[in-house]
Amino acid sequence: MAVLITGGAGFIGSNFVRHRVETHPEDPVVVYDALTYAGNRASLADLEERICFVHGDICDQALVERVLAEHDIEVVVNFAAESHNSLAVVDPARFFRTNVLGTQALLEAGRRAGLRRFHHVSTCEVYGDLALDSAESFTEESPYRPRTPYNASKAGADHAVRAYAETYGLAVTITNCCNNYGPYQFPEKIIPLFTTNALEGSPLPLYASTLHRREWLHVDDHCRAIDAVLERGEVGETYHVGSGREASIEEIADGILAALGQPSSLKTIVPDRPGHDRRYLLDSSKIRTRLGWEPSISFEQGLADTVTWYSANRAWWEPLRGRAPVEETAWAP
Repeated sequence: MAVLITGGAGFIGSNFVRHRVETHPEDPVVVYDALTYAGNRASLADLEERICFVHGDICDQALVERVLAEHDIEVVVNFAAESHNSLAVVDPARFFRTNVLGTQALLEAGRRAGLRRFHHVSTCEVYGDLALDSAESFTEESPYRPRTPYNASKAGADHAVRAYAETYGLAVTITNCCNNYGPYQFPEKIIPLFTTNALEGSPLPLYASTLHRREWLHVDDHCRAIDAVLERGEVGETYHVGSGREASIEEIADGILAALGQPSSLKTIVPDRPGHDRRYLLDSSKIRTRLGWEPSISFEQGLADTVTWYSANRAWWEPLRGRAPVEETAWAP
């Protein structure tokens, strides 16, 4: 089964490429990526002989159609997205272009190609946020209430995917996942940012709302969940992928500093970014009960392994440090 993985040079995408070639070595894999600032071909360096790489923008529908035809693609897994909330605050247009219009171009190309499956990777953030003391969690039936340009652009993409299923009969599935962490994550996101800063003895910028929490899942567990949906998921269904493990920004900072033997004085409070969500938590019982998936990596072990990976792979992340387009300490009060 030939698979096209869009955004395959990004964080989750490159990990899924690695997972796919290891667990389905007989299946051809085509990686399609625009190589924006957060896309890194070096994340695929050890896989180059096992994949075909196409440098392209998902908004380029003609190119996508050509790639689908030339490689006899049966399944598309769409990771391609602008995903950094902070960047979306200062440059929202690029998020709506890639995440909404790009997804629609992919869907149209997939419809014309008669795909066997179009799987779309989404986020918990489309539902808005939860109060810190709430006992609620988001289910697959929760209403969409995005609060930021990034959240809204991903919500728009989800609606486009469902519209193509209803209107054209395209065989789609969607997964909404909680926050991911692990190797090959661009060092603008919190865990690699804190880890790489701590490795250099630099300040760790904590937003002023230090008690805000996220649900965390190791990227390897996310990859297994997507495979479960491709293999056993029901066409037209949405599945939440979550661990149930929440952690605040301060808990993460403390864990990273302790792992690297660095002082807590490196923690530095900076103003919250506009529209900073308080908390997300997914009810992932559907994928657990129907598809038999569950996370296998604890947050404590996964965080320790991730810190070790960044410590051992400076050659991967050091060239990327200057490419981050947003300065997290620069928000106006």
